[in-house]
Amino acid sequence: MLNPVWLKTFATVSACHSFTEAARQLGLTQSSVSEHIRRLEDAVGRRLFVRDTHSLAMTADGEAMLAHAGVILQALERAESQFRGPRLKGRVRLGSSDDIALGPLPTVLAAFRRAHPDVELEIVIGMTGRLYELLDAGSIDLLIGKRRVGDKRGVPLFTGRLEWIGRTGTRVDLDQPLPLILVAEPSVTRAIVLDTLAQTDFRWQVVCTSSSHSGCIAAARAGLGITVRAQYLSGRGLSQPLNAPSLPTLPDIEFIALAAKRLSRPAGTLLQLLYDSDLRGSWIDE
Repeated sequence: MLNPVWLKTFATVSACHSFTEAARQLGLTQSSVSEHIRRLEDAVGRRLFVRDTHSLAMTADGEAMLAHAGVILQALERAESQFRGPRLKGRVRLGSSDDIALGPLPTVLAAFRRAHPDVELEIVIGMTGRLYELLDAGSIDLLIGKRRVGDKRGVPLFTGRLEWIGRTGTRVDLDQPLPLILVAEPSVTRAIVLDTLAQTDFRWQVVCTSSSHSGCIAAARAGLGITVRAQYLSGRGLSQPLNAPSLPTLPDIEFIALAAKRLSRPAGTLLQLLYDSDLRGSWIDE
């Protein structure tokens, strides 16, 4: 087994190019430093240094060990840092659009829960337009959802093109108004779809309005009409209409994380996890 104390001594000697200086920096005797290096070499069965009374040089095995030692010592430092401080406690009020909640969000929440089991999560699922209102009113700390048209706030997570979806096998009758299933106001997606259609020659009719993305999915599965989703998000049991290329082209939509101006430490920790997580887009090609 590689003793971390030996590894630290080894890394210090490597940086100093001197047993004497390493002993001074570590607060050890020179004989202790020599003993640590000897025991490390015995543990791996390789010479790590070539030394005489005038010089100290690292062997090829020593260079390989230095790379491993750096990784191991950094991992130990991160682990010790986490457990040195007090356990994170408090509450985070997170707002999420339901399409994100049905997609990649659970993985992030699981990682946060494992790292901070004493933090209470309060999750509000709703349309992004409503989540903006809750954030501005101070009712939630963070939101994950679509970027509102004209709003520059938030950190982008990923971008997906909106696409038409309906019950598998659907062919839209282009001689009739497009039968739309849309979420209710305030909805970023609804506004984008209707603004896009207003710039075309297509006629449309809203045949069903739902308070959630899940409701739109259910209505589309029932064959009531067509709805929209961003690529990569949940729409099980649905597919693009057979004549989708003949339908109006919908724009890309940007998904963001947006935080209140003042965040508690738990909320700030979750926000950083969101920034560092697969929500930034690496899950998209899975």
